[in-house]
Amino acid sequence: MDRVIHVLTGCTAVGKTDWALRWAEARGAEIVSCDSLLFYRGMDIGTAKPALAERARVPHHLIDIIGLTERMDIAHYVTRAKKAVEEITDRGRPVLVTGGSGFYLKAFFAPVADDVAVPAEIRAAVAELAPGAAVEELRRMNPAGLGTLDTANPRRVSRALERCRASGRSLAQLTAEFMNQPAPFAGWETRLTVLDRPLAELEQRIQARVEGMMGAGLVDEVQRLLAAGLKANPSAAGAIGYRETIDVIEGRQPETGLAAEIVRNTRALVKKQRTWFRTQLPVHRVVAAESATLAALFAD
Repeated sequence: MDRVIHVLTGCTAVGKTDWALRWAEARGAEIVSCDSLLFYRGMDIGTAKPALAERARVPHHLIDIIGLTERMDIAHYVTRAKKAVEEITDRGRPVLVTGGSGFYLKAFFAPVADDVAVPAEIRAAVAELAPGAAVEELRRMNPAGLGTLDTANPRRVSRALERCRASGRSLAQLTAEFMNQPAPFAGWETRLTVLDRPLAELEQRIQARVEGMMGAGLVDEVQRLLAAGLKANPSAAGAIGYRETIDVIEGRQPETGLAAEIVRNTRALVKKQRTWFRTQLPVHRVVAAESATLAALFAD
């Protein structure tokens, strides 16, 4: 079997799920998810997770693989994705990666994680530092400067300090080593297609999608997830659809404006996604979703 990975991406509500299912069914492919929220069991309505009936049509991988409060990062994702891709290929079936999470998507084209293991005690010690103290320590450890590090972003400062402490190396040294390592899927041919739609059409689809989520019981889902520990997972609790609903449940916002707030934030996300796809992806096909055909999705 050829070592080929087909990647179908595009912004939220563009129609990736439908076209991925149709292409995979026609080609006998299996789907590997590249969506950072579909990993979590129980996060169904707010993530527009493919329904069980849809997953019964085509084998899916990396959906519902961890509990709500478990940790997932890019290194874990790459390990699981490589295993899934190898096993699908060994079965003689095409691989279709689909999703819109940029950082995870990038793993199929470029290095995304180094081999610096950060012990729990270092992570805990850094977490206790005030943001200003963390920046000052980083400056002491990096006399040549902090490069492009956003020192106003506490999370990025903490991650940088953790890696410097754990490795004993400067950010410049870590960056150089990172850039010289092979991409996770080096040796595979990657065929990339971005689905797109006119902005006005996307906005209509976003509105319909959010209305569907509300009707399907988004508020009830978030209430259940809060009881199961959702707020212990900042990435999940901060996702669009979930953070706004938490604000309503906890009394910070009225429920009457919930759908409109989710729509507004989803539109802002789509704007960022479209910019990211245009500027960060390697050479790729752009296919108009409203007039796509199975044959046009990939240059096979």
